[in-house]
Amino acid sequence: MMQSMKRAFVGALLATFSFVGFTQTVQAAMIGTEQVHAANLARSDHARINAALDRPEVIAHLERMGVSREDAQTRVAALSDQEAGVLASQIDGLPAGGDVVGALVLIFVVLLVTDILGLTKVFPFTRSRR
Repeated sequence: MMQSMKRAFVGALLATFSFVGFTQTVQAAMIGTEQVHAANLARSDHARINAALDRPEVIAHLERMGVSREDAQTRVAALSDQEAGVLASQIDGLPAGGDVVGALVLIFVVLLVTDILGLTKVFPFTRSRR
């Protein structure tokens, strides 16, 4: 009886020691608001860059330069959060056609005023002051 108890105890002890190497250490910590905000900002930066890459004129320009769409997307995915933020701010700062529309409106207004003053005759619907 004592012999079988010793064998059972030694067997249980060996089983426990064999699983000691498989234990994992776990560490829990609070996640700060700044970390969550930074992660969301990085995700939105990557999304803005991918949205810019999905535009047909950008795809055509990249292909003319010899870069495929898949290569560009792979490179964007490899950007760090800081690099993606810098690139997204540069994309946001570039003119996207708003300057062209503004320039056309300005030219129209200048021509309209000069037509009204009688300096030019571009538009048939204006009457000059002369």
